[in-house]
Amino acid sequence: MMKIAKEHLPRLFAALAKQIDLLLPAQQAEVVNFAPFCPDAEIDLTTLKTANTPKHFFLPQVEDLYTAAVNAGQISISAADTPIKPFAIFGVRACDAAALDVLDSVYLSDPIDQFYQTRRQAGCIITLACEKPTASCFCTAFGINPTEPCGDITTWLTDDVLYWQPNTEKGDKITELVADLLQLTDESPAQDISENICLPLDKFNPDNLLALFNAPNWQDLSVACIACGACTFVCPTCQCYDITDFDTGTSITRYRCWDSCLYSDFTQMAHGNPRTTQAERFRQRFMHKLVYHPANNDQYGCVGCGRCVAACPAGLNIVKVIKKLEVAGNV
Repeated sequence: MMKIAKEHLPRLFAALAKQIDLLLPAQQAEVVNFAPFCPDAEIDLTTLKTANTPKHFFLPQVEDLYTAAVNAGQISISAADTPIKPFAIFGVRACDAAALDVLDSVYLSDPIDQFYQTRRQAGCIITLACEKPTASCFCTAFGINPTEPCGDITTWLTDDVLYWQPNTEKGDKITELVADLLQLTDESPAQDISENICLPLDKFNPDNLLALFNAPNWQDLSVACIACGACTFVCPTCQCYDITDFDTGTSITRYRCWDSCLYSDFTQMAHGNPRTTQAERFRQRFMHKLVYHPANNDQYGCVGCGRCVAACPAGLNIVKVIKKLEVAGNV
């Protein structure tokens, strides 16, 4: 374990930023986002939920895949050239670190997504333990300990000290870059956090798939949903994307962009959409988080960050869905 005085954090960040691209939570237009280090930036290490998530840096909202062109009757295809420099994201909370595990289970499984893999290999995750949950936090319901976040490096911030613990080889290499600013210590950060929202998850498992799928409450739950997709775009684990071609006039660029299972044209096929009603699309979102993903990856597709709780204009979210289905006795 190592530590550094809180007052010296600007020096630590500046030293890191000189040797590697560094992203930090910073105030931007009245919200907190992960942004490149800037000496004049207003760094915010108290806000638990950034507006963007680490997902943005590993699975960009829009990403070119390749370009195809025809020249003298010959078709040429060139892959998108996206060289990725090593970078570190400081201040990642336990929920967002766990969300990357969910994305890894999808994009690093066979067949591996090379674009995602390249970014994951280049990125170092420096987590920051939480002290007090917000009203919308419920990570502990999914077995996440906010005081012991994973990551390549784990940090804990007290009133006057930042504790620093490298956990991986990648974390060791980043630590070496600023070793002269860190002091070895036998101290350990004593942090405790009050229990946040508890959820009745016992029956949300693959064994109850049909009972959950056929529950009559989906229609009532989905009535208020306006299919805006806000919940999917703020979610750190949502991984669905659409693939589209753009005609530049001289070539065709194929790119992918985030998509939402709540949209009527999601997974559109030649014969149409397999889920023709909003209730079916609403059900798909939460069944995937709570049943389908656990069935295939032995982990829930939700990490309890609570962003969807704040983002939904209709007040719908996974917490209400879980409680409504449980109370109704359908599972």
